[in-house]
Amino acid sequence: MQNLIAFLIRFRVFLGFLAFQTLCFFLYIQFVTYPRSVFFTGAGKVNGQLLTWENQFYHYLRLSEDNEKLQQENALLRGVTFDNYYQLQRPTLEKNDTVYQQRFRFIPVQIISAPTGQRNNYFTIDAGELQGIKKGMGVISSRGVIGVVFKVGKKYSLIKSVLTSDINIDVIVGKKQIRGILKWNGMNPRIGSITGISTDVYVPKWSEVRTQGSTGIFPKGILLGKVKAKRRMENQSLWDIDVLFKEDLRNVHEAFVINALFINEIEQLQQKIPTESIE
Repeated sequence: MQNLIAFLIRFRVFLGFLAFQTLCFFLYIQFVTYPRSVFFTGAGKVNGQLLTWENQFYHYLRLSEDNEKLQQENALLRGVTFDNYYQLQRPTLEKNDTVYQQRFRFIPVQIISAPTGQRNNYFTIDAGELQGIKKGMGVISSRGVIGVVFKVGKKYSLIKSVLTSDINIDVIVGKKQIRGILKWNGMNPRIGSITGISTDVYVPKWSEVRTQGSTGIFPKGILLGKVKAKRRMENQSLWDIDVLFKEDLRNVHEAFVINALFINEIEQLQQKIPTESIE
């Protein structure tokens, strides 16, 4: 208390001057029209700017929550697209109660680890058996194919990405839907390689490369990238085609695991294909 009294006594002149200046300023803007207008206009602008900053700050804090909601909505929208349904009603005498049946379901996940500097790169997602993830399921992002589920735990799973040496994805190229096999040569994570297309076939530069959907793991027509360049393979009548991936796998964070509802039927039928005996 003594220190406070000593402080007031020591600075009494300055404090008195400050009090009179404040009182004069208040009376000035209170009774003179123009200064009052300028003061309240400036105060309103400052207050508005502060409110704007506050609003932007709260929006920034909610980005993670909003992004999760958008991903959930995206999964629902993917589930109701026309290409995601299998047509039940065919030109036969039989009539079904419904026309289409859903072929794929999409499970939204987060990619928590995505190395791309190895010859074989495996990603980790934050979903496992508890979320219905199974080995062999396809994994996509909003911009392309990521890979296939390789190992499944209770809460997490490993994804064999397209950036591995032994993954093959059936694709179609261009408007003519030329069939080929997408691989990765282990060099540039932005560039894939397509083989299996004869040099007799004309493949224009920047043709779109999409999933073929023949295995039933991926829906048909998912865009993977575009043809960047092509060259003849040595001693073969085949093209070696470079594909520029649409998705930059070095910066992917959200994905969807595909639950192919008809995959068991497709696999059972393919197992019944007779093997040719060599005589």
